[in-house]
Amino acid sequence: MPKLISKPTIIEAAGNKPKIIQEFIGRVNSSTDQISIAKMTSPAGWEEPGQTPEFDEYTLVLKGMLRVQTKENVFDVHAGQVIITYAGEWIRYSTPNPEGAEYVAVCLPAFSPDTVHRD
Repeated sequence: MPKLISKPTIIEAAGNKPKIIQEFIGRVNSSTDQISIAKMTSPAGWEEPGQTPEFDEYTLVLKGMLRVQTKENVFDVHAGQVIITYAGEWIRYSTPNPEGAEYVAVCLPAFSPDTVHRD
């Protein structure tokens, strides 16, 4: 039977500045552990600690630019672009540009504070 999700849950974000995480589907808002879908709104200059998650993450940038750092590369992901990061790889997200960024993150399995493994 279909399940209507009428609104997201705001989740507390890690990082040096306030970032808004609106979880639509995931462990908190829909009791779903297979996948999480969240819209992120990150201010200019936001950055979070590095992480080595146990989930794959598919990130679609809607506005601005999201910087994704790995041990080998730095990717600047602009509006209309997508980046895929894989479980077990060290990554670090930030929004260094003045406009910040809005993006959608899809995690498989669903994001969990216990499986993100922040530095």
